[in-house]
Amino acid sequence: MELIDTYGRRITYLRLSVTDRCNLRCRYCMPAGGVEKLGHGDILSYEDLFRIARAAVAVGIEKIRVTGGEPLVRKGIVPFLARLAKLPGLRELVLTTNGFLLPEMAGELRRAGVQRLNVSLDSFRPGTFRAITRGGDVWQVLAGIAAAEAAGFPPPKINMVVMRGVNDDEVLDFARLTIEHPYAVRFIESMPATREKNWQNLTVTGEEILERIGTQFPLEPVEKGSLAGPSRDFRLRGAAGTIGIITALSGHFCADCNRIRVTSTGMAKSCLFSDGGIDLKPFLGREGPRPLVEALRHLACAKPACHGMSMERAEHQAFAMAAVGG
Repeated sequence: MELIDTYGRRITYLRLSVTDRCNLRCRYCMPAGGVEKLGHGDILSYEDLFRIARAAVAVGIEKIRVTGGEPLVRKGIVPFLARLAKLPGLRELVLTTNGFLLPEMAGELRRAGVQRLNVSLDSFRPGTFRAITRGGDVWQVLAGIAAAEAAGFPPPKINMVVMRGVNDDEVLDFARLTIEHPYAVRFIESMPATREKNWQNLTVTGEEILERIGTQFPLEPVEKGSLAGPSRDFRLRGAAGTIGIITALSGHFCADCNRIRVTSTGMAKSCLFSDGGIDLKPFLGREGPRPLVEALRHLACAKPACHGMSMERAEHQAFAMAAVGG
């Protein structure tokens, strides 16, 4: 069974948020004052989240990425992940984390069946990292990456949101990391989720990032797998790892988008920057999986051709990334 949208795109990838809560407050993810926390009754139970995942796999989803907020702060996350990992037909179960809890949880996650980790890391400099995350300790994240490798995870994907005048002078340092380490470092254009004033001033385009790296290192294109995300990937000649750029603003990848997402409250979205969506809670009753499957099919059919963002404009309503799973 396949999930095909109106434009012929095959939807195989679900981003499933399990919580809106986080132990950091990154500046590109939420306003300085934080966000109003949802009550426990507003967040879907693990059983309901599993029903959604099961219906999604039944209708053609092959990859699930578990997100938050920070997914590891939710109690009971490991047994839930172990249950997801056993879903027949699911080819890939991955998780995005800020890495803070990996030193104590990496082994459990690996044993639960999580196949790969994406770790958010926006600076190697303690002061810059603290400013971006509003209080975080970069050494804790680095310890988490080391713990994940010790637990037997494949080399992680490291996500760096590049912000002009904040951390863009570290682009070459992150690229050099791949020379000796088999990491996949992805440089992400800063996106105006919260509609911060003069947000364009922060954005460093993917092409500028490649140009900076290319002046120092020869770059070779890398082929992507069938379940890969939206990054354009390259290798520094002779390097152990790879780099990638994710260009939601300057180079839309909407024509190849293969994903849908479900928030921790049960709101399904066909595009991160779409203001609409489908509330899945009414379809979680005892009538069996068919209503949920049909709702997911309708979501795919309503997937827009492209989002409305560019380097000049942002048409969506402001939102916190933590609330929609990033």
